[in-house]
Amino acid sequence: MNRSQLPRTAFASPDIRKQALDAWADDALDRMLTHLSSAAARSPLPDRDDNFGVEEAPIVPEQSVPESALLDEAEALIQGAMNPAHPGFMGHMDPMPATASVLGDLLAAAANNNMLSQEMAPTFTRLERQVTGALARRFGLGSEGGGVMTSGGSLANLHALAVARNTAFDDARRAGVGNCSPVLFASEAAHTSIQKAAMLLGLGTDAVVPIPTDAQRRMDPAALRTRIQAADHEGKEPFCVVATAGTTTTGSIDPLDFIADVADEHGLWLHVDAAYGGALTFSDTHRERLLGIERADSITFNPQKWAYVAKTCAMALFRDLPAMTNVFHVEAPYMREGTGVQNLGEMSVQGTRHADVLKLWLTLRHLGREGLEQLIDESYRLTEYFVECVEERPELELAAEPEMNLVCFRGVPDALGCEARDQWNADLQQYLLREANVFLSLPRLNGRNWLRAVLLNPFTEPEHVDRLFEHVDHFLAQSQREAA
Repeated sequence: MNRSQLPRTAFASPDIRKQALDAWADDALDRMLTHLSSAAARSPLPDRDDNFGVEEAPIVPEQSVPESALLDEAEALIQGAMNPAHPGFMGHMDPMPATASVLGDLLAAAANNNMLSQEMAPTFTRLERQVTGALARRFGLGSEGGGVMTSGGSLANLHALAVARNTAFDDARRAGVGNCSPVLFASEAAHTSIQKAAMLLGLGTDAVVPIPTDAQRRMDPAALRTRIQAADHEGKEPFCVVATAGTTTTGSIDPLDFIADVADEHGLWLHVDAAYGGALTFSDTHRERLLGIERADSITFNPQKWAYVAKTCAMALFRDLPAMTNVFHVEAPYMREGTGVQNLGEMSVQGTRHADVLKLWLTLRHLGREGLEQLIDESYRLTEYFVECVEERPELELAAEPEMNLVCFRGVPDALGCEARDQWNADLQQYLLREANVFLSLPRLNGRNWLRAVLLNPFTEPEHVDRLFEHVDHFLAQSQREAA
């Protein structure tokens, strides 16, 4: 094939390792490592108004851009990226990635296999089945448990709810649900992807019945039972309960065992969205917080969060993988049948998919269960210290007692009314970012602004928390002087 208009480094030759490619790859790797090792020198959240030269460069130039210039442009973009490796980055459930997952992603990209079928990803298909099966067993789903990986927790929730619907309604896979009125039940604090899934499944967002939470933002099982009975009385057809292990704003864990009792009473599918909290399964100290998850029919788990795997890395796990396949499988006639292993693209929402399992497998093996347990346990210790700092200050209040490594709090200065307090907390967030190099997110909860810290970074220490609260104290004192 004529390649005269292409740069020499456009592809890696399949038979010769070119020096030019080595030099480019070495330069890229050196810049990447320099970027990671200098994270503390940059803001955890750069200026969003700076486009870093993107708009000036033509998207598709007529001729090739030289390799060094490409890396310069990429480096400028990365300088403006969110910086989760900074010890002051505490705003979201997005950690710095484990080294093994970064290298695994690079290797998977180089192999460029397609998880659509065993033929197109022979080793990775088998590896995904082994890894998801092992994790399903770790959650207590039994010997028939397993699952498929997805590009994010939203797709995993969609997959699980589709299987729940198809299981509950005869022939739903082929003909839909007809004139039925299916409903499912989720905490009012559940992730918005549950409503999106209901919309995409043709049920409508109103099919998600919100269940009130208690003072700790956990689903109330008694209210769940009442809402299910009310739906039956109204002629609706309940088919699923969604419990959450780690809500987005407060990190609350629904009482899974009691919710499983209610689901069993009414013969409903139980799905647990453990996208974040599922990582507790690696900690002998804290896994008891997931009591009842072993009774789930399906689980969403995102190792891209508390297991430190580079994005994207998520999965939908099922108690009965063969039964899931029976109600969800759509044959792809252009794919050769798998040998001893089902083609993953025929039993999942996605067809073409990156081999995310490689970086997951490498990370699990490199960190080990004890390493993951230590990361989780240390996060809890830091969270306890953070909470102590909040509780020492009467001008601050918690939204809920943390059940994980999320602390949702806000300032409630006596001299300010509700609306003024909202602005005060928003101003404090920007002050901390600007003056302390600490990024906290600003979620809305019950119509009010709150501050949220997610204590994930392995390099965040108590002194970083001390520095944060020194600046909170300064901001409080400044506000009091201005009020006087």
